Amino acid sequence: MKNMDWFKTILICGSIVIAGYFVGNMHRTGKKYDRFVQVKGLSEREVLANLAVWPMNITLTGNDLKSLKSEIEQQNKEVYEFFLSQGFNQDELTAGIVNINDARANIYDSNLQNNEYRYIAKSELTVRTGDIKKLQKALTESLELISKGILLGSKNSWRPIEYIYTGLNELKPSMIEEATKNARDVAEKFARDSDSEVGEIRIARQGLFTINDRDENTPQIKIVRVVSTIDFQLRD
Repeated sequence: MKNMDWFKTILICGSIVIAGYFVGNMHRTGKKYDRFVQVKGLSEREVLANLAVWPMNITLTGNDLKSLKSEIEQQNKEVYEFFLSQGFNQDELTAGIVNINDARANIYDSNLQNNEYRYIAKSELTVRTGDIKKLQKALTESLELISKGILLGSKNSWRPIEYIYTGLNELKPSMIEEATKNARDVAEKFARDSDSEVGEIRIARQGLFTINDRDENTPQIKIVRVVSTIDFQLRD
């Protein structure tokens, strides 16, 4: 009976020792896992826009609706033919609606009611192309339309031409790789300063990709940017 009591005591003590070992080992492992460094990795690319959209208005004024209709149709035709002569195809040109407003019908603006011209006509045309150089050349050459009495203006005065970059999906893999490498370089510098080594990635958070103009004067040149936040494990 006493032998059984001793056996139970030894078994309980052994269980406590083994449990203590595993608890201590888990604590050491947990503390080791808590040793990490969080860093950011940057990747940037300078790219050229591969799509341009130029929405424009042709504006005319007059007092006779019939004459105004004929004039706006004639000017629409001349502007359309101008862009065809610049090398654009019909798929790149989209004609919009024609709006004719009666200025004197505006009872809330007395200045408009006394306007010399009663009717204001605006016709829309949009150029959409992937040939940026061709569009910029046409923009310069469009001054010749003024000599024909055609008032051609951009629909969006704050940004006459919208330049767009559509190749982001092709850039993403290499940029994410570069951002991760840059983040590891920063982590390794931190690890050297703390007498540690960089281990595996603990957590990785990919930032949002942004596409912005390089500057206000060259909107056709874009800066693509991404910042990734990565936690690297540290080890002795």
